[in-house]
Amino acid sequence: MSVGEMLTATVPMARTLNLEFLETTPERAVVRLPDQADYHNHVGGPHAGAMFTLAESASGAIVIAAFGDQMHRAVPLAGKAEIGYKKLAKGVVTATATLGRPIAEVVAELDAGQRPEFPVHIEIQRADEAVTGEMTVVWTLRPNS
Repeated sequence: MSVGEMLTATVPMARTLNLEFLETTPERAVVRLPDQADYHNHVGGPHAGAMFTLAESASGAIVIAAFGDQMHRAVPLAGKAEIGYKKLAKGVVTATATLGRPIAEVVAELDAGQRPEFPVHIEIQRADEAVTGEMTVVWTLRPNS
């Protein structure tokens, strides 16, 4: 099962919004929100909550891709998120997530018995590639013991 398939199967909001996981690697995750009238706001674009969920889902996808091999000893948890809406979004929007710290550095902290934190940066774009929003989610790997 791919990361996108797993998230769609286990995260009801990803399934509800019909999110499409286009790319999920440890370096980058790309997730698309189709244009759906049921999730529009008062100006005819995707609702801010739908765009937040899109971006947070992209961040979760990259975290699983990057740290899936650590799940036996730690649980990934989003600790905080900040989003800025930059331009009016219309139509299909796509979120691209990138890790803010090297994987090896985060795993080394986990190996040392720490609870590492790391940011994931996300850009949300319209089909014309204009950036409509930016988000940062700070994640942690909480050790199981």
